[in-house]
Amino acid sequence: MSKSKAVLAIESGDIFFGESFGFKGERLGEVVFNTSMTGYQEILTDPSYKGQIIVMTEPHIGNVGVNSQDQESRQIFCEGFVVREASPLASSWRAREDLSSLLVSRRIPALTNVDTRRLTKVLRESGVMRGILSTLDFNPKSLLKKIKNFPEMTGQDLVKQVTCRKSYSWSDGEWNLSVNGSKSAQESYRVVAMDFGIKHNILKCLVSRSCKVSVVPSKTTAEEILKMNPDGVFLSNGPGDPAAVIYAIETIKKLVNLQTSNAISPLPIFGICLGHQLLGLALGGKTFKLKFGHRGANHPVKNLKTGKIEITTQNHGFCVDEDSLSDKEIETTHINLNDQTQEGLRHKQLPIFSVQYHPESSAGPHDSRYLFDDFVALMAKNKSKKEIQKVPGA
Repeated sequence: MSKSKAVLAIESGDIFFGESFGFKGERLGEVVFNTSMTGYQEILTDPSYKGQIIVMTEPHIGNVGVNSQDQESRQIFCEGFVVREASPLASSWRAREDLSSLLVSRRIPALTNVDTRRLTKVLRESGVMRGILSTLDFNPKSLLKKIKNFPEMTGQDLVKQVTCRKSYSWSDGEWNLSVNGSKSAQESYRVVAMDFGIKHNILKCLVSRSCKVSVVPSKTTAEEILKMNPDGVFLSNGPGDPAAVIYAIETIKKLVNLQTSNAISPLPIFGICLGHQLLGLALGGKTFKLKFGHRGANHPVKNLKTGKIEITTQNHGFCVDEDSLSDKEIETTHINLNDQTQEGLRHKQLPIFSVQYHPESSAGPHDSRYLFDDFVALMAKNKSKKEIQKVPGA
């Protein structure tokens, strides 16, 4: 890595000087921290980080390099990357290039040799805030002026910047050592996945469970989705303020309302992260912004139905207000044990459920993979009802 000066300034007035190990340039964004010890490539390529500068609390980053299998989207969507110590060497047998080379080729500025412990403490105490990462401007007054002119995350629809431009099919299953991206032996269930910034491993988890997956842009209407005759609809993760994605909320609301009039075989719906928040809004709830969010692969969540504790992968800065759904046909299924916020919901009458965290992990623990099985079970039950309806005299 070539060493050159770089700086991160945040709106509190704190300035962090260090060295550049990515693209030479300047980017603004909301500065957030992630507590994962591994999985930096999956974090970088998660579209949910659009509009954000990521700070890793793990001090040593880059030692396993990067590879094509761990990409979670078509590109890196975050605005910048900050670490305590960037490894110049990639020592994993799976590595195809080093982290610095990836960041340079994707035009992502990155900062190393800074006190990320102090930076994280500032963000925990004051909350996430706007910042600028630059290798071009080192004047504090100039940097702070640029920050103040940059819009806050609240009110921003960033989904339109990360969603796919046209529909496509996905057929690769989950990666393993013996078979990379194995395809499912059968395609028993048709799933339409709404792409608000979807991670590849979500699609792989569905395919590995006998799903034929069609990914559609975020502005796809309810009518267009139903014409595809799906067995289930999936609502993906994504960036920005959920309340600003009005078109998606309206689409989900129509899908839910159409369900009510089809009590015999309502369509299963499963949401993750932003999909969970959008579903909560479509069901009449509200969302609010967390002080510093939940980002990492070590967050404890309690399943209220089983009483079990799941260690989960998370990446969100907004949350569904549990009280706003208290008088609806909705029940909370999971809670975050760090701050007691809602982490899952379920409709009491319809086959609709969602979680705030990432059961597909990538990277992270697999404690919550059962949620994909639950979704498939709902689709199987729905298909059985439809088959019974086709039998004469049933």
